Amino acid sequence: MKTVSLSGSLRENVGKKDAKMHRKEFKVPCVMYGGKEQIHFVAEEKVLMKIMHTPVAHIFELSVGEQKHSTIVQDVQYHPVTDRMLHVDFMEIIPEKPVTIGVPIKVTGVAPGVLRGGRLIKKMRKLVIKALVQHLPDEIIVSIDGLEIGDSVKVSDMVLENVTFLDPASNVIVGVRTARAVVEEVGPGAEGASAAAAPAAAAPAAKKA
Repeated sequence: MKTVSLSGSLRENVGKKDAKMHRKEFKVPCVMYGGKEQIHFVAEEKVLMKIMHTPVAHIFELSVGEQKHSTIVQDVQYHPVTDRMLHVDFMEIIPEKPVTIGVPIKVTGVAPGVLRGGRLIKKMRKLVIKALVQHLPDEIIVSIDGLEIGDSVKVSDMVLENVTFLDPASNVIVGVRTARAVVEEVGPGAEGASAAAAPAAAAPAAKKA
């Protein structure tokens, strides 16, 4: 997993009023836990947004004051209207302890079922995994080569060395479905309706004659 550097400044006070003041200065209140102590700090919103909006997961080499910590993001809170970051939770990495993290999915290949008119359905954007830091991937590759209409890839199909998948095994990651709209238009009901409509239209003319 890629490592990026992030600098933060210690918060002198912790509370709603203090957090609101920092957000006005385009800084995001953050907390780091998992180590010997919790550290409350702020980071530049612009820097965080740029990193968070990339399609891969990262390890953050966090510098706060004179200390450096290897961390991963555990939770991000966004404003429901403006979508601005409100708060970020970081967890310190202990090298000998496995960490749990959501890793983005990257779908690759071409499904034969799609070429035959099926529709590709992506059900999950991330997979939650557990692994030691040295085994954490940037992204998880899911191949759809060979998927016919009705086929799918489930969590139970995923195998990655030294990685444990924590989502329910039956969860569908991606699948190919029949294009229902097309089936409905040309289904057996359509012919029956047309056949019934013809005599109905002709009946008044025959009666009038």
